[in-house]
Amino acid sequence: TDLLTFCEDKVLNILANKDALYNADGNSQLTASANVLGQTTPYVGEYGISKNPESLASYGFRTYFTDKSRGTVLRLSSDGLEPIADKGMSAFFFDNLPICNTLIGSFNDSKGSYNLTLSALTPAWQSLFATGQYDRTNPDCSDYVPEGLVPQTTVTFKENADGWTS
Repeated sequence: TDLLTFCEDKVLNILANKDALYNADGNSQLTASANVLGQTTPYVGEYGISKNPESLASYGFRTYFTDKSRGTVLRLSSDGLEPIADKGMSAFFFDNLPICNTLIGSFNDSKGSYNLTLSALTPAWQSLFATGQYDRTNPDCSDYVPEGLVPQTTVTFKENADGWTS
């Protein structure tokens, strides 16, 4: 019954739909209303959803999202905010999230995994994922777009493994 609020630089929990008593007309009669927002409590950590609400995916008591401006992926659960990018993928996300226009998150409930599609990769990461050879140091190849480069990708975080499985 609480309201999770994802701001650019903060994640907040706001009490909602709680009964509040107030004096409607200055008399001693009180009226109850459930249409009230209550106390706002920020989650620990300097993280937000940046400008990418499309990265948010939720399942059960867990919510996953990206903080593009800080180059990390987070999980919000009963334990609070946790940067799951730190589970073996921090350099990848730190390099690639800031250059992406779109970060699409989804949750596959049959496999118990959070999927994140990145719309772009840095040239260095494209080369690492490339299926063919490409010499970036050759000035004659500056206009050449080699076959096999991977301009975008989808990565998966699996809860059972507590890490990034693809």
